[in-house]
Amino acid sequence: MVLRLFRPGFLPASLFMATILFSVGNNASFAEESRPNILWVTSEDNGPHLGAYGDAFADTPNLDGLAERGFTYLNAWSTAPVCAPARTTIISGLYPTSTGSEHMRSMTRLPEQMLMFPRYLREAGYYCTNNSKEDYNLEKTGMVWDESSKEAHWNKRKPGQPFFSVFNFTVTHESQIRLRPHTPVHDPSRVRVPAYHPDTPEVRRDWAQYYDKMTEMDELVGGILGQLEEDGLAEDTIVFYWGDHGAGMPRSKRWPYNSGLHVPLIVSIPDKFRHLAPRYYEAGGKTDRLVGFIDLAPTVLSLAGIEPPLFLQGHAFLGEFEDPEQPYLYGFRGRMDERYDLLRCVRDKRYVYIRNFMPHKIYGQYIAYMFQMPTTQIWRELFDQGKLEEHQTYFWRNKPPEELYDLGEDPDEINNLADSPAHEAILKRFRQAQREWVQSVRDVGFLPESEIHSRSRSSNPYEMGHNEELYPLSRVLKSAEIASNLSMEEEILSDLRKGMWDPDSAVRYWAAQGFLMRGEEGIESAREVLLQALQDRSPNVRIMSAQALGQYGSDEDVSRALSVLIELAPPDRHGVYVSMLALNAIDALNGKAISVRTQIEQLPTSDPSAHRRMRAYVPNLVKKILADLDAPD
Repeated sequence: MVLRLFRPGFLPASLFMATILFSVGNNASFAEESRPNILWVTSEDNGPHLGAYGDAFADTPNLDGLAERGFTYLNAWSTAPVCAPARTTIISGLYPTSTGSEHMRSMTRLPEQMLMFPRYLREAGYYCTNNSKEDYNLEKTGMVWDESSKEAHWNKRKPGQPFFSVFNFTVTHESQIRLRPHTPVHDPSRVRVPAYHPDTPEVRRDWAQYYDKMTEMDELVGGILGQLEEDGLAEDTIVFYWGDHGAGMPRSKRWPYNSGLHVPLIVSIPDKFRHLAPRYYEAGGKTDRLVGFIDLAPTVLSLAGIEPPLFLQGHAFLGEFEDPEQPYLYGFRGRMDERYDLLRCVRDKRYVYIRNFMPHKIYGQYIAYMFQMPTTQIWRELFDQGKLEEHQTYFWRNKPPEELYDLGEDPDEINNLADSPAHEAILKRFRQAQREWVQSVRDVGFLPESEIHSRSRSSNPYEMGHNEELYPLSRVLKSAEIASNLSMEEEILSDLRKGMWDPDSAVRYWAAQGFLMRGEEGIESAREVLLQALQDRSPNVRIMSAQALGQYGSDEDVSRALSVLIELAPPDRHGVYVSMLALNAIDALNGKAISVRTQIEQLPTSDPSAHRRMRAYVPNLVKKILADLDAPD
């Protein structure tokens, strides 16, 4: 396996910045030479449903034309299946799993030595604009953009100044797919419904509207490309088009299947800068090279003649500093809005592997925003009525610990090969690749979210994650793997019981969760230790132990569990992350929580110290819990 070697520690800040400034100073010599302008045209919530990708139902002439004179990447991945962590990957050039910014949405910070990549371009003389979405899970420091607004444009630069400009179109966003009234242009009867979705009028209507929005987006792209031509800049500008993650439909958006991570990526390089293209580049060509959002920052820097800083975790696929192709792409899923989850995934050119570290949670956890989609509503309704085909029910059931899909034979990813004897060697290869990636980037996502912040209070999550004393990753990862393998062997249960006494709270958190994942039988094997853990000094361990006892214990256990959970639920006392974890646990108890209904109704729903991006999540959980408790049996 080939992984880029990252620095395990840091240069002193002064030396690090001196190195960067020396590099920028050297690259400033390019100011007297011809440097390419770089234009990113981006869209939201759409996969490669374009004519250029062989989709005959799509009506996208402008992007198809760009592909005819440019180059199409057939295996591009967004790293995250939802916008904020995907865009965080791009702007930082780092996996959000290593910077504590994987959750949708959240806010953390980078080490001060690490700059968001447009700053390196600006230091080298580029005029950098963003029009206009940012949505980063990382605090911006310094001047990242010359302008980031709805008015940002390359035409405000100094005469002769090279530019890097981003234009982002939202017309394809999930919210626009469900927007009504809308008269379909694409015929719903001709839609290809993925195998995992039920074939209903509601589903067909949503997919048809999605294609309508793709056409509208294509027209907007044509406007930007036309303006580039009118300004006489087409021959001086390298153009990228990409979508920020998969389609805004359920089981694509938010889920790290190929359907949620596969994105369109088209790059057009004018003849003037053909020397910056890979040797296999040709107009109208296609490549199966694996590229991801993690690679965009080093690639743009490489095109600008700037050697990518060593801390970047991706690999340039264009330009002076082009890297060799890597064997895998990596993806992840963390908390989605108000619902916690943890998945890691890996793909090569044929297979997708998913490791579910919280298999006791169903795929389709209730997320208020997602359930506004008609497809989501009818899909769940048909599941409750028992009217779905077997493979269409998977979204509403608990997950297996591992998934493996053959994209060549099964593009909709419904036939899990993880238990196939014929694929055992392939499964082991991907399992190892996933483990090595987690360890190489020092993935901090295996910490309870509140501890990502508490353990890094004096620094930042990236530096904390690289400090073995603050974050013993090997022990925590092993605990998560044992917890989520669902084995009931006595040796595994013994390891979980030992884990409940580990000095590190994250190990104890996973051990408690491991018993929860095993249901009633698991709780019977550890009831006394879980009862003792209700007094644990870590609120996250107390919550997981309480949920386990509340879901599968006696009436007395339920009472004790609810007492712990309701005490930890107020966000103004314990913080928004502990509050969300406690409320998710209460929600999992369903009708057993009726005795604390009044306390839930009276809960404060805001954490004054929380970032504004977190404001809706506690209210969403409280509203859902109360609605369920008040619903008729």
